[in-house]
Amino acid sequence: MSFEFPIRKIIHVDMDAFYASVEQLDHPELKGKPIAVGGGAKRGVVAAASYEARKFGVRSAMSGVLAAKLCPELIFVKPRFDRYKEISSRIRSIFFDYTDKVEPLSLDEAYLDVTSNMAGNPSASLIASEIRRRIFEEVGLTASAGISVNKFIAKVASDINKPNGQKTIEPEEVIPFLEDLDIRKFYGVGKVTAEKMYQLGIFTGKDMKDKSLEFLEEHFGKSGIHYYEVVRGIHRSEVRSHRIPKSLGAERTFSENLSSEVFMKDRLGLIAEELARRVAKAGTSARTVTLKIKYSDFTLQTRSRTLPYFISDKDLILDTALDLLYQQPLDNSVRLLGISLSNLRGKDASHEGEKSVSVQLRLEL
Repeated sequence: MSFEFPIRKIIHVDMDAFYASVEQLDHPELKGKPIAVGGGAKRGVVAAASYEARKFGVRSAMSGVLAAKLCPELIFVKPRFDRYKEISSRIRSIFFDYTDKVEPLSLDEAYLDVTSNMAGNPSASLIASEIRRRIFEEVGLTASAGISVNKFIAKVASDINKPNGQKTIEPEEVIPFLEDLDIRKFYGVGKVTAEKMYQLGIFTGKDMKDKSLEFLEEHFGKSGIHYYEVVRGIHRSEVRSHRIPKSLGAERTFSENLSSEVFMKDRLGLIAEELARRVAKAGTSARTVTLKIKYSDFTLQTRSRTLPYFISDKDLILDTALDLLYQQPLDNSVRLLGISLSNLRGKDASHEGEKSVSVQLRLEL
């Protein structure tokens, strides 16, 4: 049987330890030292860790307390997001020298579709190499890249030779690569789904590929179709230059834990105001509001409500968040509050009319 996927040459560029690398670039005295960008050893969370810190097990989203225990020599640096945005903008300008089809995922990574490109270069691998060289020469940072026939495989490939490397998965290598891939690397397979797959004897792409569509649908519902296709190299998602995010959010970590709902209402007002600005900038609105609460013991709780109408106004966002706050008693004092919006207006998941080619096609990358 022949399986098909769209003809594309996709590059996924991922900056190496971006926030930490920017700090080491701007402060040479930090080079070669374990640093964490974040709130510090007593409060806050690690936003990024240098490779020197990662050797000790320090990772992003880890509490500063735990990070300091793992690496006693760890240097905490306050984040400077304006600077990171400035550097990110310079890097993206390099991308646009090669293609208009650039889809940023965050400040430090993006997809590029170079099937047709401004350089007139038929080799996506050479383009990726040139982009990485220019980033290093013009910005002073290293980047890694993955190159393949679709976004999923390119993203997985970009992690293989990190830091400061790249990996190309040629069309004829796609199926063997996916068959050997750990099941946890596949889109949509989180911790809970991975455990379920283990119980069903699915540990690699090959194990998943051996299962019938009926079997995967029976155990994983609509996601079964996705698993059935992606393990065969079928991933139809295009590189979208004006990508609509799945959600928008804002949150605050407090210097002192809050126990009074009066103070929380005041903080939520500021968060709602910031979120409303982001919604206006994105030119969208949303139906689902989620309140995020992190307690002083680091346990996390979320409360959500889907409205029958779309909202973008600060007052409506705040009113819904307060309803969620008051719907049940708090478990403890609070160290972080956040509001996020999802179910955004204008999300387009259509993939009709895409040109396809069988996986056996020789398409030089």
